[in-house]
Amino acid sequence: MEQLEQHIEAILFASEKPVEQQEIIDVLNNLQEEAFFESSTIESTLQQLRDKYKDPKYAFALVETGGGYQFLTKADYHDTVSVFLRQRSNKKLSTAAMETLAIIAYKQPVTKAEVEQIRGVNCDYTINKLLEKDLIVINGRAEAPGKPIIYGLSETFMDYFGINSIDDLPKPKEVAPTEDNTIGERTEEAE
Repeated sequence: MEQLEQHIEAILFASEKPVEQQEIIDVLNNLQEEAFFESSTIESTLQQLRDKYKDPKYAFALVETGGGYQFLTKADYHDTVSVFLRQRSNKKLSTAAMETLAIIAYKQPVTKAEVEQIRGVNCDYTINKLLEKDLIVINGRAEAPGKPIIYGLSETFMDYFGINSIDDLPKPKEVAPTEDNTIGERTEEAE
């Protein structure tokens, strides 16, 4: 097989978990009906790849781990990857957080009770997470019994979603229901 190393690299890059040598052999044998790859050939190629990625010009190495082979970041770059992953995890929002955030965005200033009435579930955890991520802020207290806290959007929200003001949010009429009555496609007049 031509470019055996590249085929093995592709398999390893595509997997989030260690890939066993036998699994590599099975994939390659299924790919090439006439060819039959022996364990010694694959083992030799894997060793060549391990040697190749020992070179300091690569930030990752091919490591034998968990009963298979996997590309892993070299120790010199663990701090960089750690910061990257921490920043990325800070950016992910759950569906519940997105729903809550949308309600606050369109209804602000709004109380937690109003958000819960619209969503139909308790929002304590989600609102606390949005406060931690600085996507919403406390804008005071409502003039209602118990003086509940009212919430609004923060400047971080604007940065996170790349908008300059609340006026940049799409208007509800700009979003048309699809055939299955879900929201998702913009109408032509809104474009």
